[in-house]
Amino acid sequence: MSDITILGEFFISSILGRKISDVTGHKVGTVRDLAVRWDAVCPRVTGIKYGKGIQELIRVSDVAEISSKGLTLKAPFGENTLHTLQEDEILVKKWLLDKQIVDMKGSKLVRINDIKLSWVQHKVDIALMLTAVDVGVRGLIRRITGLEPKTERIPSNLVGWQYLEPIRSRTANIKLAKANDKFSKLHPADIAEIIEDLDQYERPDFINTLDDQTAAEALGEVDLETQVDIIETMDSERASRILEEMAPDEAADLLGELTREKSDELLNLMEPEEAEDVRELMEYEDGTAGALMTTEFIAFQFNMTAQEAIDKLREVAPSAEIIYYMYVLDDDEKLLGVVSLRDLIIARPPTPLGEIMQDRVISVMTGDDPRDILEAIMKYDLIAVPVTNKTGRMVGIVTVDDAMDSIIPDRKSLESFSYFIMRKAFGRNRR
Repeated sequence: MSDITILGEFFISSILGRKISDVTGHKVGTVRDLAVRWDAVCPRVTGIKYGKGIQELIRVSDVAEISSKGLTLKAPFGENTLHTLQEDEILVKKWLLDKQIVDMKGSKLVRINDIKLSWVQHKVDIALMLTAVDVGVRGLIRRITGLEPKTERIPSNLVGWQYLEPIRSRTANIKLAKANDKFSKLHPADIAEIIEDLDQYERPDFINTLDDQTAAEALGEVDLETQVDIIETMDSERASRILEEMAPDEAADLLGELTREKSDELLNLMEPEEAEDVRELMEYEDGTAGALMTTEFIAFQFNMTAQEAIDKLREVAPSAEIIYYMYVLDDDEKLLGVVSLRDLIIARPPTPLGEIMQDRVISVMTGDDPRDILEAIMKYDLIAVPVTNKTGRMVGIVTVDDAMDSIIPDRKSLESFSYFIMRKAFGRNRR
């Protein structure tokens, strides 16, 4: 890197509207926008838009000097200095400035108030690079006044381009490589916050940058109204794939808010097995355990050994809501007992589950009220409670977070809930 020389650093706000002159001093136009190609960590400026309604651009390689007074070209202005905007290039002011973009480092949505550029020389090559964006108040003041704030009380808030991903559809085909992989590494709650901060017109573009599983996990974290808005504007094929990746209870809640026609359309596009699970949940009355439960739980036959259960667990665990509890059923799928993950691991491999399980199982019925469910969960210090029908057959589980959501929708802001969750995570182990 020692052979790279920085010829100058400045913000785009300092050159927009500035005069462009050729080597003879003739005014060519003014800086109206910059074209960039996003094919590296830092986008490279390829051309300069110099006039209103003019499609051609001045090649950045023909620029001799950049200063606060304007730009000077190396030679007399002519057609040989012009460049046509390519499909893999965008105009910075039009598509990036004042737009929202994802800060991958901070896992949040930010607005670009100004853009920092570096005029660099590498051996004989000279390039103009976009190196960072200003997402703070300082950049906004600089844009409005055209002057750098003198006070140090307004801190600089720069984010390097290596941490940024665009969300608008116009830039989707030229964003950094493996953007989908980057987004999938964010926590679903962080992606959900980004989705909620976007307006309804930008959300589809952002969702399209996510794979189906990541989109499903993120949608599970946003409020139901936002879920509905997104699914209604999405291509039905894509929407059905995302619904397949969602927990059945979440998908059922979402589809229950759509029109019957739209709901049936999406269910018919889903895989038959997943669609059937969702249809069953949609039949339960709102405000009951059946409407709250998920069918993604782990259950084994009572005569299975501990080793067989562990082997089976490796296969089925990825699709389960939780794996701390494994339920033991008879041949008619009636609930006999429960085995904790701890008890399963420490048991001798040939021991039947019927000898390991606890047969005093706390359960609820499909028609029970959510408040009664939550009371049982808290009284017996459970992470989830099994749900049975009138015949005793196990049909699902209600997790503690779903029970809390049904009673206190804004529970995330409550200290009591935070305390409860911490107690679950680090408290004593009750059998």
